[in-house]
Amino acid sequence: MNTMETANSALRIVRVANFIAPTSGGLRTALRELGAGYREAGHEPVLVLPGEYAGDEQTPQGRVITLPGPLLPGTGGYRVLADRRKVGRLLEELGPDRLEVSDRTTLRWTGEWARRARVPSVMVSHESVDGVLRTWGVPRAAAERAADSLNRRTAHAFRKVVCTTDWAAREFERIGARNVVRAPLGVDLARRHPARRSGELRALYAAEGELLLLMCSRLSPEKRPARALETLAELRRRGVAARLLIAGDGPLRDRLERRAVAEGLPVRFLGHLRGSELAVHQASADVVLAPGPVETFGLAALEALASGTPVVASESSALPAVVGEGGEAVADSGAAFADGVERLLARPEAERRGTARNRAEGYGWPAAVDAFLAAHGARPRTRPAVLEGAA
Repeated sequence: MNTMETANSALRIVRVANFIAPTSGGLRTALRELGAGYREAGHEPVLVLPGEYAGDEQTPQGRVITLPGPLLPGTGGYRVLADRRKVGRLLEELGPDRLEVSDRTTLRWTGEWARRARVPSVMVSHESVDGVLRTWGVPRAAAERAADSLNRRTAHAFRKVVCTTDWAAREFERIGARNVVRAPLGVDLARRHPARRSGELRALYAAEGELLLLMCSRLSPEKRPARALETLAELRRRGVAARLLIAGDGPLRDRLERRAVAEGLPVRFLGHLRGSELAVHQASADVVLAPGPVETFGLAALEALASGTPVVASESSALPAVVGEGGEAVADSGAAFADGVERLLARPEAERRGTARNRAEGYGWPAAVDAFLAAHGARPRTRPAVLEGAA
């Protein structure tokens, strides 16, 4: 099939992913929205992922096949596709026209499968390898060497590597990879909207005149969730009447809850919130905290901006380029995050909320879907109008 035929054909795009949070999370959201967009463009998306039980169902994002995968201890629910032979047999049965993989460690071997099967393949880089290693205490030089070795193998195994930000692409640029393309993620601008702000919900958590902070994050070491507690403690030390909501779960939850009690901090742990419920919380908070230093895009932060809520984010992550004037990028300390919160509060409320929403409006899902389809050389979701008389 030549390039022009491929660009105009419906393709079976098989997507394989690991390390998906059980009930929520940025990767789960991205997979759902991209699959729905591929389907709307007339393609046939198939998602293969690990779970507790086997499953095969048709959904709005296309066909979703679940293969039993072992639970990784200490990760708060992550599972992996560990049986290569079973995954390989499934790929053979599915006969993909395109392969899209979201895990450059345990699933890198699928790039070699695609090469042998002559299937164009894409690896989506959802994380910074050297950044994650540094959060685990690996020295910078050693982390970069390990990341470079892994990334060389990844870039060789797949036809293209998709990075969602320039920040995420830097570690591939460092090794001279020439098959890197950029495709930003998006946000549902209708479901995340300032109109979802609820005075009733806000009053449930904070009294009149109190500051309501929110963090939406997986409670795991690389996300640095304790930074939110440090920020709250610093603000209260400065005399700011502030309260904190934490939406999310993970292996650090018990430790964080004990710390909040020991330090007498007004924190509510909400666990996982469903989409519509989370949207109301994001719109009703005054400021959202995004302390993760290795975020490569930050969907939760973008959702907050779309909800009209400004964000204070780690300057070490990719978020400064995403948040822009819709928030503050600060150093990785509780004091710096508190400074960022106070700078935001110094702006008139209507201005800071309007600026946050305006920033998010540049990141709709239709454009993101088209960017990913372009990486596959596939027919886009939106097509330009044909002028009358055109051949």
